[in-house]
Amino acid sequence: MARRRKGRDISGWLVIDKPAGMTSTSVVNKVRWAMDAKKAGHAGTLDPDATGVLAIALGEATKTVPYITDALKAYQFTVRLGQSTNTDDAEGEVINTSDQRPTDDQIKDALGQFVGDIQQVPPKFSAVKIDGQRAYKLARDGEEIELAARPLWVEELIMTDREDADHVTLEMTCGKGGYVRAIARDLGAALGCFGHVRELRRIWSGPFDADKGLTLEQVEAMAKSPDLDSHLMPLEQGLIELPEVKATAQGVVRLRNGNPGMVIAHDIEYGDECWASFDGQAVAVGVYKAGELHPSRVFVLPDA
Repeated sequence: MARRRKGRDISGWLVIDKPAGMTSTSVVNKVRWAMDAKKAGHAGTLDPDATGVLAIALGEATKTVPYITDALKAYQFTVRLGQSTNTDDAEGEVINTSDQRPTDDQIKDALGQFVGDIQQVPPKFSAVKIDGQRAYKLARDGEEIELAARPLWVEELIMTDREDADHVTLEMTCGKGGYVRAIARDLGAALGCFGHVRELRRIWSGPFDADKGLTLEQVEAMAKSPDLDSHLMPLEQGLIELPEVKATAQGVVRLRNGNPGMVIAHDIEYGDECWASFDGQAVAVGVYKAGELHPSRVFVLPDA
């Protein structure tokens, strides 16, 4: 018999401004403890040395995580020019150097090739799986690995600062699966001078902003108190990218049992993915078909 998880049946989103030096999993564990939550997860891993938005989903909100990971997100990062490392960031070993430094105009001209639909090869030190094993583990073991290029949508990539000849600060807005370290690596290659990420910050992810996130110091100070609960956002925040339909009184009963239920919809087409609410509360996510929502995810809330 499976052991029952301890903690509260609490659902919603808590936005953390992640500090450098911690893994995303460690942050999740800290929040889960502070909220005394039975279940928690995050919407998009940040490297240990990266800072910024880490959206933590609690309870039933974990079912909405895919809609945040699929949403656009923005990063601010500084590229160290003249050096490449084996990890494509400052933690790695320097493997190539160059005395060449591009001008501001050369950098701006090069950025265009990384905007739109591009193909990106993930860093060798990444969580991509090769034959069931993580690439970073194989790389740490000294194995030679080749990673296939993956599609990435880059909405925008702009230069915002040039600290000195060795450093350039960029901002990028992109879709799911983008590696900022790969952008720095490939930009350095395109400029003929090598490059790696020195600093990285995720400034927003879907509906969540870093400047509205809590620090871990604040989380610890308010741990297991109503003050911390007051910062919890409703799970519906994770569905903001999807259109909403209204479940009828009869439809909500069927939906909560996992069956197609009648909904009232406007500007929704047959086959569209959407979410149904009843009395302002999320009931289910699914596909709209001829006046009914066919659920793929059902939300089970204590007061439902």
